[in-house]
Amino acid sequence: MAVSGFEGFEKRLELHFFGDDPAVIDMGLRQLEFESLEQVLHAVQCTVVSAVGNHYFDAYVLSESSLFVYPTKIIIKTCGTTQLLKSIRPLLHYAHHLGLTLCSCRYTRGSFIFPKAQPFPHTSFKEEVIYLEETLPSNLCYRKASVMPSKVPSHSWHVFTASNTNEAHMALTHPHIPDVLYTLEICMTDLDRVLARKFFRRPNDNKTGDTAGKEMTEITGINDINPGALICDFAFDPCGYSMNGIIDGDRYSTIHVTPEDGYSYASFECVGSIYDDHDDVANVLKKVVQVFRPATMSVSTTCASHEVWTRVASALEPLGLKCRSCAMDEFPAAGSVVFQAFTARRK
Repeated sequence: MAVSGFEGFEKRLELHFFGDDPAVIDMGLRQLEFESLEQVLHAVQCTVVSAVGNHYFDAYVLSESSLFVYPTKIIIKTCGTTQLLKSIRPLLHYAHHLGLTLCSCRYTRGSFIFPKAQPFPHTSFKEEVIYLEETLPSNLCYRKASVMPSKVPSHSWHVFTASNTNEAHMALTHPHIPDVLYTLEICMTDLDRVLARKFFRRPNDNKTGDTAGKEMTEITGINDINPGALICDFAFDPCGYSMNGIIDGDRYSTIHVTPEDGYSYASFECVGSIYDDHDDVANVLKKVVQVFRPATMSVSTTCASHEVWTRVASALEPLGLKCRSCAMDEFPAAGSVVFQAFTARRK
C-alpha cells in the first residue's frame, strides 16, 4: 500500500428542497447561473470539466467526480481532498434566492484510503457530523448519524441524514413516489491490474479529455453497462476516468476510476425503481464487475423497500464474489440503508 496517493473514495451529498411557487419548482435549482455553481464548487475545491443535460436534470463531470442538478434536488459527489461539506452554505444561499427551502440532507461516504490527508471538516466522521449539525437549518430536526461496519476492514459506510419529514415527503413526491426509487452506491478496491491499465492515457497522445474519455468508455466496456444511455465522459492525464450517464429521463449512473496500483479504486452509482425488471440490477452488477474485477467490493442500497438489496448477493456470488457481511439501518427520509461487503474468492 502506498504511503500516500490520490484518494479515490468519494464523499456524497444529496440535498432536497421545496417551494410554494409552481413556476419555481418547474425549473428550480436548474435556474442557477453557471457562475453560481462555479462559486459552490470553488468552496469545495473542484471545477467542471464536461456537462450534459436533458429535460429533467443537468449532469456535470467534475475535476473530482460529479454534480447532478434537478429542480428541487442536488447531488454532489467528490473525491480526493475536496471539502464537500463546504458546499452547503452557498447552496442554501442560492436556493433561498430562488424561493426554495432545504427539507432533507443525506451525506454518505466509505472509509478513506488516506484519512490523514483529508482536510477539515473531513478529518473524521465525528468532525463531519459536527460540521453538518452546525451548518444545517434547525427545521431539519430529524437527524441520525451512523457508521455501518463490515467484516472487510477497509470498507465501512458512513451515513448522516437530516430531515423535516413532512416537507421532505412533499419534495420527494415529484416526479415519483419516493418509496419506489433506490440508489446503489458501489465502491471497489484492488482492481484487476490489466483492466486498470486501460484507464491510463498514452504519454503525449494529443487528445482532449473528452476524446480520450470516449475511447476509454468503448475499450473498457463501460458503454455496455447501460446501453442507450447518454454518456458524458472524461479521461484525466496521465490516468483516471469519470463518466455520467443519463438513463430514461430523470435517472443517472456515474463511474469514477483511480487506477494507480497500490490504491486502485472505482465507484459505480445508479438510481433505479423497484418496478424495473428484476434482472436489471443483476445485469448491471455483472457488467460492472466484468469491467473492473475488484478483489474487494462494497454495495450500499438505499431504498424505502427491501426488494432490491436481496438481489445484490445473488447477482455477485456467481461472479466469484463472496458476501462477507451485511448491515442494515433505518434513516429519516432516506429509508433503509443496507451495506454489503464482498471479497473475491481466491483461486
